[in-house]
Amino acid sequence: MRQSTKSALLFAAACALSTGASAHTGHGTQSLMEGLIHPFGADHLLAMMAVGVWSVSALPTNKAWQGPATFLLALVLSAVLGASGFTVPYLEHAIALSVTLFGAMLVLASTPMPKALGLGLIAAVASLHGLAHGAEAPASGFAGYAAGFLLTTAMLHLGGVSIGLSIRRWLNNRSATVLGSLGGLLSVAGLVLFSQV
Repeated sequence: MRQSTKSALLFAAACALSTGASAHTGHGTQSLMEGLIHPFGADHLLAMMAVGVWSVSALPTNKAWQGPATFLLALVLSAVLGASGFTVPYLEHAIALSVTLFGAMLVLASTPMPKALGLGLIAAVASLHGLAHGAEAPASGFAGYAAGFLLTTAMLHLGGVSIGLSIRRWLNNRSATVLGSLGGLLSVAGLVLFSQV
């Protein structure tokens, strides 16, 4: 089985098997290690991978880095806001639905979308995640925790970029179908997460 097919199947399995409702409660926030582990919660993991896949699939080749970079910047800035006490109502619900939004973006990845709109949606979703992270900020040790979740987030983005590149290289003639299928699974996973919040 080709590596690209394995990558696509792995992403699809992650979408289908994600049943944890929230990645933002019930875990420690005191150390670098806890920060490194945190993004493996279903909502964060699926969103990060989707950002990478979408960026490679929808942005010009030399601009694919802008999706992950936008997410990371908005994540940091909004985490600072969250740490200062700013929040929005129904934050966990919105985070779960953001997975569905990214699924829709993958379904539409082969349809031209204004770059500013796509990056704006990425920044908005990153802000939701950042507010949740910031709200968990401990009295001390947040810097190590934040460094950990930023590093893992970047690695998940790279994983998504690798999947997107594999789809483009090995499944080019069927890329719209593959992205549509992944997007559909991701959208369903987001609705499942929403139902569990």
